[in-house]
Amino acid sequence: MNFALTIAPLDAAIVLAYLAGVLLFGLWVGRGARSSEDFFLGNRSLPAPALLLSIVATETSTVTFLSIPGIAAAAGGNLTFLQITFGYVLGRLFVVFVLLPLYFEGRLFTAYEVLEQRFGATTRRTVSALFLLTRNLSDALRLFLTALVLEVVLGLGLPASIAIIAVVTIVYTFVGGARSVIWNDCVQFVIYTLGALAALVLIVDAVPGRLPALAEFAATSGKLQVIDLRLALDATSMTFWAGLVGGAFLTAATHGTDQLMVQRYLAARSERSAAIALGLSGFVVLLQFALFLLIGVGLAGLIALAPGVDAPARNDQLFAWFIVNYMPVGLVGLTLAAVFAAAMSTLSSSLNSSAAAFVNDLYLPLSRSRKSPAADAAAPGRAATIVFGLVQASLAVAFGLAGTDESTVALVLKIASFAAGPVLGLYLLGVRAPAVPERAALTGFVAGIVLLAAIAFLTPLHWAWYALAGSLITVSAGQLTARLMPGREQPA
Repeated sequence: MNFALTIAPLDAAIVLAYLAGVLLFGLWVGRGARSSEDFFLGNRSLPAPALLLSIVATETSTVTFLSIPGIAAAAGGNLTFLQITFGYVLGRLFVVFVLLPLYFEGRLFTAYEVLEQRFGATTRRTVSALFLLTRNLSDALRLFLTALVLEVVLGLGLPASIAIIAVVTIVYTFVGGARSVIWNDCVQFVIYTLGALAALVLIVDAVPGRLPALAEFAATSGKLQVIDLRLALDATSMTFWAGLVGGAFLTAATHGTDQLMVQRYLAARSERSAAIALGLSGFVVLLQFALFLLIGVGLAGLIALAPGVDAPARNDQLFAWFIVNYMPVGLVGLTLAAVFAAAMSTLSSSLNSSAAAFVNDLYLPLSRSRKSPAADAAAPGRAATIVFGLVQASLAVAFGLAGTDESTVALVLKIASFAAGPVLGLYLLGVRAPAVPERAALTGFVAGIVLLAAIAFLTPLHWAWYALAGSLITVSAGQLTARLMPGREQPA
């Protein structure tokens, strides 16, 4: 951290009280979750409104809450990052009509059981293992960024800050499972949204000349630009085409094939409830991103127009800096609680979905007893919850020691895009290319990962295109391999 901040004892007490409240609420809501179906899927009884808020809250981590304002506040920054939500809406509609029906053909526990039905057990296990790797890496980054804030708020070291957040999240996820996670998501959505709205009002009030001066600054500095129609694939900022096309493929992958999201659909009362929740969530995310980006515009105006402002150099820290320096006592604590709400909604979902994938896709199928996924797996699920919590906490400490100058939100989305594209390609092969056998599909999957890694490290392609590139490579390589396999009849 390159700046030091302190908050009033009342605000620190509010933050600690919030953490305790989340823990107690999670324990109460999730009490009695004993069976595997209840622990992993809330007994498949959760209503659409709860799932809608949970979907949005799960993809809204501290990275979103703190880093996205920094994108608009940065030198040359504007609202163009909002364009990726256009693709988010489109991609969700694809999932609703194409992929969602697959998950309601049986009583599935994970997203990757579909791949076993189409290709085989090896494909299911491979993709599940990749999910566990990338999910825990990206969520460790989210935990790291949240701990940076708690480090400032309470004056603790980074490892202690990580431990506090991790322990609270692990405990209520361990006890209550999916039901505790999803209902806590709903509460946390309300808290962080109210916190963001309050912050935006106070930012405008803190700018000399208030809204008229801020509006003039934003207009003259280009901060209000939303659409960028450039065709450059290597643009350093978001373009309309990268957002619409790349964002659609990214969200089709993350919301259509990722266990973190599919687990919510499987917890719904019906396919229709899941479709409503998923379809509406894209529009809620669009409005939410607009709010966070406008906060960034306001922060840029405050720094430019207010004399003597000593803002931090790192854009990820700007919003936290404003909260602690400009918000009144009491509201500081509530807004910082919103930061932790955003973090814990994602982290708890990550732990529960990782446990579900590990137990149902890897542990039970490979155990000596050969138990079926429908067997009672709550006990190993709880054990896995603890293990993945410790893994994420350890990785978060490692990220803190290593340091990074890159925007955290960009780094997290790169990791998500890197894994999501080839996985989506496998699903497309399964749905649209029935003649492709498992060996050819896995060959295409490996080719997608390897070539996408080369693209990521050797070319300036913007990360928003990674999911599209990875899926197209996987589909093309899988179909080509199927054509070349000996003994297979060549299509006319």
